Amino acid sequence: MQKSASMQATIAVPERLVDDVVLIRRDLHMHPELGFEEHRTAGIVADRLRALGYEAHEGIGRTGVVGVLRGAKPGRTIMLRADMDALPLTEERDHAYRSQFDGRMHACGHDGHVAILLGAAALIAERKDELAGTLCLVFQPAEEGLGGARAMIEDGLFERFGIERAYGLHLSSKYPTGVLGFREGPMYASSDSIEIEVNGVGGHGSAPHDAVDPIYTAATFVTSVQSIVSRMVDPLAPAVVTVGAIHGGTTHNIIPRTCSLMGTVRAFDDDVRAAMPERIERVLRSCCDASGASYDFRYLWRYPVTANDAAQTQYARALAERIVGAERVVEASRLMGAEDFSFYAERVPACFYTLGCGGAPDTSHPHHSSLFDIDERALPNGVAMMTALALDAARNAP
Repeated sequence: MQKSASMQATIAVPERLVDDVVLIRRDLHMHPELGFEEHRTAGIVADRLRALGYEAHEGIGRTGVVGVLRGAKPGRTIMLRADMDALPLTEERDHAYRSQFDGRMHACGHDGHVAILLGAAALIAERKDELAGTLCLVFQPAEEGLGGARAMIEDGLFERFGIERAYGLHLSSKYPTGVLGFREGPMYASSDSIEIEVNGVGGHGSAPHDAVDPIYTAATFVTSVQSIVSRMVDPLAPAVVTVGAIHGGTTHNIIPRTCSLMGTVRAFDDDVRAAMPERIERVLRSCCDASGASYDFRYLWRYPVTANDAAQTQYARALAERIVGAERVVEASRLMGAEDFSFYAERVPACFYTLGCGGAPDTSHPHHSSLFDIDERALPNGVAMMTALALDAARNAP
């Protein structure tokens, strides 16, 4: 890998900037917005970018923002991404920056992602004379299940800005504070959804023989569908089928006419993913045939596997070792969670990496927990790494 002659071996993040990043993160945490509703967040982002001298393009993918800064030296066009949306969850922590809205919470670290990228934007602007190529800071809406990345792509993100490489990070309570994790190839699983309506014949709970019980049929399916992973998928190719919701009936002694189910399907292998709809429906059909019920089945293709380009990951990891030290860089584990950064990685060579934020029991709760919080001491390393990519990747990435 060719090393940049202009970039220092380390990137110092000034204390004043660290303080500002923390304040931004806490403000966003107090004012969470759900997917495609990030109007306040997008406004803050656009205003700050313009004040720093960036072009700020709003309304991309509905509520997305792209900040553009052009370097004086030749180089590629690269993007750095931060997702902005919160989750429909009520926060149970009682700290000064607690969410001000019941039913909305930043429980996955996206507030930190936005703050990190805005902090990097400020540091990059101070060092603009070192910038090569064109830098696109992509502030994305609706990562949490609504496919904001896809919406931005469909709105012309790549064609409009000519993006050639993509990088992004995700805070993780699974890793110690400030540690950067990289992994070549598949890193996050695909994520698809199933929606099922089992249709029976309603009746009295005392006379099941006069009815066709959709709850019994649904329960049989919930048990039987697990045979797909245990008996139809290679044990070396991880997969998950989880039924997360089942709704049917109104009271003790009525057999309802219908029962609905919802679930998630995860895989790391594209062939395993492609085979899932037929396998799941086959199990569902057999359960319904056995009990005399019928069904409606929907398979919703959501997020593909997030797979990192090998050359980009090797490059980014080597850069991280120079910026934060080799002792703070680790091999990231694969996760069955999903990420719509995957849509960017399908279009251009990309690297998605993790930033540890689990510094103590209070900041080690799982993501999507009502108790989730981050160790804010992780934020400077995120700013430093994003800044390093901005200043180096346009010329030196493969």
